[in-house]
Order: sequence, then C-alpha cells, then structure tokens
Amino acid sequence: MENITKKYNRKDINDQLKRAYVSALKDPEFKRLINTLKVKEEIAMKYTSKLEITLEELSNCSKCKSLHECKNKVTGYVNYPTLENDIIIFNYTPCKYKKADLKETENIKSDIFNMPLEIRRAKMSDIHKDDSKRLPIIKWLTTFYKEYQKNQNIKGLYLHGSFGSGKTYLISALLNELSSLNYDVVIMYYPELLRSLKDSFETNDFGSKMNSIKTSDLLLLDDIGAESVTPWGRDEILGTILQYRMDNKLPTFFTSNLDLKELESHFCVNKTPGEQIKARRIIERIKQLSDYEKLISKNRRT
Repeated sequence: MENITKKYNRKDINDQLKRAYVSALKDPEFKRLINTLKVKEEIAMKYTSKLEITLEELSNCSKCKSLHECKNKVTGYVNYPTLENDIIIFNYTPCKYKKADLKETENIKSDIFNMPLEIRRAKMSDIHKDDSKRLPIIKWLTTFYKEYQKNQNIKGLYLHGSFGSGKTYLISALLNELSSLNYDVVIMYYPELLRSLKDSFETNDFGSKMNSIKTSDLLLLDDIGAESVTPWGRDEILGTILQYRMDNKLPTFFTSNLDLKELESHFCVNKTPGEQIKARRIIERIKQLSDYEKLISKNRRT
C-alpha cells in the first residue's frame, strides 16, 4: 500500500511539473531559451521556475543602463543555465556593465580590511558630482592624484563631515586609483583595526600587522573617533603609527564624524592635565600629516 501511495504521489508531482512547463512554453522567450539549451522535456520541466527567473533577470538586463540600476538578485549578474550531462547547471554570469567594471578595477591593489565591497571597487570616475558641496573635496583629490606622482612626501587629508556623505568612498576612490599605479595602499576601518591588533597578540602577527600599516605608501584610517578610547589604543597604537608616518613623511588620510576639536575631547580618557596633553599630541600629529576639509552633504546611504 505504501509503495502504491508513493507511486501516485510521484505521478502527481510529475503532472504538476508538466503542467507548469507546458504553461511556461507559451512564452516565446521561454521556448527560445529551451531551444538554445537543447534540453529534453523531461529534464527541462524540473527547472521551470528557475528558468523563468533567468528570463526575468534577462528582461531586467534588457532595460538596464548601468550597474546602479540593476534589479537582479546579485548586482551585475544573471543566473544563467547551461546543460551538463543531462543536468541544468546555473551559474552567475556577469552582464556587460559588470564585465566592464571588473576590467576597469582588476588593477586595484589596495589592501582593504573590514570595508564593504563598494569601497573595494571605488573609482574616481564613479564619484558623483551632483552636489556642489562635494566639488572642493573632489578638486583636492584630483590635485593630490597628480601631485603625488611627482612628490610622495605631501600631506594627506583629514575629512570630517556628516554621516553618510560619502567621505570614505571619496578618499578610497583616490587611493584605489593610486594603488593601480603600484603604490602600496592600506585602507582600514579604524575601530576594527584596534580589535584586530589586540587579537593578533594571540597569533604572534602583531608586529607584521603594525609594520604594514606604519610603512604603507598611503594609509586611510576610516571613522576615527568611533572607537572606544583606551590609553593603549591611543598612545601605543595610534600614536606609534602617526609618529612613524610623520617622521617618514608618508601621506595619511582620516575620515571622521568629528572635527579636530571634538576628536581631541574624544581622546581624553579623563580631564586631567596629563590626559589633555596626550590627546593634544595626537591631534598635532594628525595636523602634521594631513590637510583639513569639511564635507556636509546629503546622506547617500538612505
């Protein structure tokens, strides 16, 4: 009795698959895809829903004008089918815009730690210029790009501004471009840097991590001021990095939601004169290493 039940259940499932497949074949695009694959009906009907998703994504692509407009599940890709040994295999295949993007960014060699993919792919050509408040920053970055190739001992930038205004993207775009010219670039989310260095005591690679950060040609410490302040993080880590880079005139970049006065207050563990002196020492090193610019713009994360 149990075997009979299984047999009929299997038949019901096959009937349902067949009906869905026959219905899908009424769509000329679906039929064209089946003909392209040269797949047998009994195989194709098992994949009807996934093949319909492929067609939906291909339809999205036909109307799309850039990666920013992509409506597919994975930006820049179509989950496209191929037939292998009577099995339909789906692989994410890049669209023309994604292929162009990958080609343009294949030379980016920045060492980027704990940052989103958008930052890893940031390019100066993709910087939005729709907000006039950004133009002075873009001009500064463009000038730095040209001047740095003539003189590597110039100041970086401390970019302070409103949340979500694109500070990190702007500087990362510049540094990624320079990394493609074989300059050694490190981009790090500063609060995570401190945690990572603390953890590295247990793996014995603290020294190598610190050395790569201190000695890189170009360094971005992102979101400084967002970390929990400790004397160790401020004096032994940040102070050491800044002192080395100041002594060797290595351009250093910072992004922060705090201006320098607010950052100095942030670095005071308490209000004693000794703490104020240590906080002031950090700020003076930052000033030695970087120009100061402010960016108050619309929130691009919303």
